[in-house]
Amino acid sequence: MNKTLSIILIVLAVALIAYNVTLVNFDNPLEGNSIIALIGIVASLCAVVLLLIFMTSKKIQDRVNKD
Repeated sequence: MNKTLSIILIVLAVALIAYNVTLVNFDNPLEGNSIIALIGIVASLCAVVLLLIFMTSKKIQDRVNKD
């Protein structure tokens, strides 16, 4: 997976977070469709963190192989 694809996936995950935030009913965030939106937000955040870890590990691997 190259860097461009990783960045595109991160942007898509951030867009999903923004969309799901609009679906949350802040008066009752744990009822109805709001809980589904919260689960979507958490899942998207996990995806962003995993992609950032992957990109960091690829940088480390490139530096180790370079030496």
